[in-house]
Amino acid sequence: GILAINQCAIKIKQDELAGAGGDRRRHAPPLPCLRAGRKQGKLAAMQPPAALAPLVDLIFPPRCPLCGEGLAAQTGLCAECWPQLVLAPDPPAVAGVTAGVVYNNAARDLVLAFKHGGKIALAPMLARMINARLGMLDGDWLAVPVPLHRMRLWHRGYNQSALLAAELAKLAGCGVMVDGLVRNKRTPSLGGLGRAERRAVLSGAIQHNASRAEKLRGRNIVLVDDVYTSGATTNACLGALQQAGAGKVRIACFAQVLDSE
Repeated sequence: GILAINQCAIKIKQDELAGAGGDRRRHAPPLPCLRAGRKQGKLAAMQPPAALAPLVDLIFPPRCPLCGEGLAAQTGLCAECWPQLVLAPDPPAVAGVTAGVVYNNAARDLVLAFKHGGKIALAPMLARMINARLGMLDGDWLAVPVPLHRMRLWHRGYNQSALLAAELAKLAGCGVMVDGLVRNKRTPSLGGLGRAERRAVLSGAIQHNASRAEKLRGRNIVLVDDVYTSGATTNACLGALQQAGAGKVRIACFAQVLDSE
């Protein structure tokens, strides 16, 4: 199923760490089986053991993922690049949507590196920025990522939203279900499409995973994505979660486009 595809793809995907020159490269350890409700303390860390960090940093010097400037540790951006990220408005521009930052040039470059550049080690940093705006989750919550179609998943090698969901769940102390939703219909890129066109393209494309329906029913869900644009994709996901009988749903993303048509 989609869960197995996620695991196999992540196991073989090289973890090209942030760095403009592309000189920092690691292999991502296999992502363990992610069961609904399993606490993220049981997840294997995506980072190397702390004892090996000095050696790794000696061989692969930490660099800013935006400009390539040297860093003391691979935990974020350099001092000059941090101000390029603009925090999302509070209260949120769209009710129910929690975003870490506004989608601008700097956020776009990070998303492209993470989503299409194979730099999956950006996931912890992006998730920390989401969690900082998310606040405490009262009750029992489950992080569920926006799904990819299996063909796109195999082509890309990983679902970036699933990686964010796993990291966010670890920080928020909630469970994670990477295969709670499935995208059964292969859809074209939504870039350049208006709201009505996006809704038409996504009609019937996303459904809840029937094998996970019992574990979704009544659960509070944090729906995780990398970028929130028009809301068409998240609305399709919300419809699928409602059909599964989910409880409250909050939308969490790294970046939000504020001027979407």
